[in-house]
Amino acid sequence: MDGMADGAVLAGVDGCPGAWIAATEAADGRTALAVFPAFADLLAALRPEAIVAVDMPIGLPERIDGPGRAAEQAARPHLGPRQSSVFSIPARAAVEIDPGPHEDGEARALAHRRASELARTLSDPPRGVSRQGFMLFPKILEIDRLLRADPALANRVHESHPELAFAMLNGGAAMAQPKKVRGQVFAPGLAERRALLLSNDLPPALLVAPVPRPAREDDRLDACAMLLVARRIRAGTARAFPDPPGRDAHGLPVTIRA
Repeated sequence: MDGMADGAVLAGVDGCPGAWIAATEAADGRTALAVFPAFADLLAALRPEAIVAVDMPIGLPERIDGPGRAAEQAARPHLGPRQSSVFSIPARAAVEIDPGPHEDGEARALAHRRASELARTLSDPPRGVSRQGFMLFPKILEIDRLLRADPALANRVHESHPELAFAMLNGGAAMAQPKKVRGQVFAPGLAERRALLLSNDLPPALLVAPVPRPAREDDRLDACAMLLVARRIRAGTARAFPDPPGRDAHGLPVTIRA
């Protein structure tokens, strides 16, 4: 696909509307940005041994104890004012019950209610599903199907989270500014994250290249943060939250790496 670094061995990936944006790095250091309609297309464009860090939950427990999966509970204490960026993902059955596509907003709202009702029966204390979490379900299941079909992929496709990545890249301190305010991108927050990425040896070209549609600037920054996590995973310096990771009933890890 246009823009993909040939022979990419590292990829940082973020979901964007109807697609995935990847920041990639080849063995010779060349980098690129590209958008893919499907996660399988993205994997096919990489080297077979490529390490991928993706901002998407991986590993779905059958039941939830506490505010979200163990991974979310382990990550939040490190995020201070950015804790709300970590959405609580419910039990597998609630994610799978009706992820769409939905015909219209009414059907989507009904599916959300059904998922929340089921999630409450599978959590202690009973907890529904946030709108933001519900909107992730199709992409969560897209990756889940691939990893369950080829369990070896779980050794190189890793769940991460941009705000946790930024905190780890910042010596453990969460970002002072939000990326968005009232649903709109917040320029000071974007600037803070760009500066941090550059100070951690992100190639500047990744921040000046045009953002491939339908991705947006905040998606680009998140994908770039994921690329730096992929580097850390390769180097053996990434941390796992929790450590050691849990596993779901299909053997998939339930942990966020950063």
